[in-house]
Amino acid sequence: MPKLAANLSMLFTKAPFMERFALAAAAGFHAVEFLFPYEHDARAIAAELERHRLELALFNTPPGDWDKGERGLAALPGHRERFRESLSQTLDYARVLKPRNIHCMAGIVPEGADRAMLEETFIDNLCFAADAAAGLGVRVLIEPLNPFDMPGYFLGSMEQAAAILDRAGHDNLGLQYDIYHQSRTRGEIVATFDRYKDRIAHIQIAGNPGRHEPDRGEVAYRFVLGEFDARGYGGFVGCEYRPQGLTEEGLGWAREYLGQG
Repeated sequence: MPKLAANLSMLFTKAPFMERFALAAAAGFHAVEFLFPYEHDARAIAAELERHRLELALFNTPPGDWDKGERGLAALPGHRERFRESLSQTLDYARVLKPRNIHCMAGIVPEGADRAMLEETFIDNLCFAADAAAGLGVRVLIEPLNPFDMPGYFLGSMEQAAAILDRAGHDNLGLQYDIYHQSRTRGEIVATFDRYKDRIAHIQIAGNPGRHEPDRGEVAYRFVLGEFDARGYGGFVGCEYRPQGLTEEGLGWAREYLGQG
């Protein structure tokens, strides 16, 4: 049975962030994930996780200056020190929060940049991050994003991401597989999972179009999750979608996976 993790950056957003842990637990979730926890005290977040017996599946490295269009630093030549400073903050939070995974954001390709140089920078920074996170028992993941929602993002396909992991050759690196991004680009959701299942450490789901609840759109979520389960996937499935209404009202699709079906 798939293990769902509520994405607290996108679900239960009518409530302040620190109140969403209780709402997720009340809805039946046993795990959560979120994007960027850095505006909140790590100890306060840890207290909420413990209070509601929630496991933390994943959070992201800092994106850089979001307002200026930055979406990660790890692949950007000339920003190595900025990346490593931001990674230090990530690891400080990881020591307290004990996530299973960290998503290392690559960044937007600068105009006119040499993509080969970006790849070299990315691999170097990934290996540095993987070494540092290994001591905490945390795995470092990379995730391809679709070019419609995230134009110019360095990672655009599972094939590219897997090739980078091949070159990096580090056993503490893995893939984050987002069904929404895959459905917006190449489809073949189950076949792609089969190709990379040994490296996939985390999955995320949303409906397409709209990135709403998984049962609203063309993604056959029940079939897809059933196929992942049948193939022995043991990681979490992050519910990274934007509810069309109140989060609780749109969770009917999840009840069978939350033990409420």
